[in-house]
Amino acid sequence: MSEEFLDLGVTAAKEAGALLVKGLGESRNVSEKSGRADLVTQYDHAAQDLIAERIQEEYPDHSILAEEEFSVAGDSVKWIIDPLDGTTNYIYNYPLFCVSIAVAKSGTLEAGVVHIPIIEETFTAVRSRGAWLNGDRISVSDGGDFSRSLLSTGFPYDESKVPAAIKTFSRMVREVRGIRRDGAAALDLSFTAMGRFDGFWELGLSPWDVAAGTLIVREAGGVVTDFSGEEYDLYGSEGIVASNGKIHDELLKMLEN
Repeated sequence: MSEEFLDLGVTAAKEAGALLVKGLGESRNVSEKSGRADLVTQYDHAAQDLIAERIQEEYPDHSILAEEEFSVAGDSVKWIIDPLDGTTNYIYNYPLFCVSIAVAKSGTLEAGVVHIPIIEETFTAVRSRGAWLNGDRISVSDGGDFSRSLLSTGFPYDESKVPAAIKTFSRMVREVRGIRRDGAAALDLSFTAMGRFDGFWELGLSPWDVAAGTLIVREAGGVVTDFSGEEYDLYGSEGIVASNGKIHDELLKMLEN
């Protein structure tokens, strides 16, 4: 059944991605949500409506949780959707944005897809069956030297958390080979899963930002925890840390200070 969920998720994500790409050539209405960096366009809503419609056509009794103030109560199967992760990138025609869809049953992540339409990369995972990029099996990097790691991160929308995030970034950048900041957590997690990054951390994310990416990292052989090293809770953890596993302890230690 998880594979059936994934098939639907991939189809919906690719349809939504095509809609978003078409929107790059159109006028976009931009609104602020919680602040100047937390933005939304009509294409966020259109992509979300498309995905929700596909799910409800196939599974009308399932629950849905999506970013743009959309929630449907249903049975124990929940679809967790970010119709456009990287909205600011999208507004500025920066090509790193994606669609993220995960499926959880009774709280356990079962399937996930992250689709990056501009570069035509589709990351998928099914619990206990591995992770894939465009149909090819992927795995996390094997580097164990923290000083030679390439990491990724993001900064929270909550301005009260920004000083701490900048302090951590400043300390971390002195200790590793490099840090990238792409502005889309689902994409960062997917890139960690296939070894482009050795690790990723960020504060203040929501379930739809990380649900699919979390499963993809784990199924690619990586580790996902909170900042204290405990299992990451989609609904309760303040920060997320993902890595190839080999640098995880050092990454957590850096985040303690």
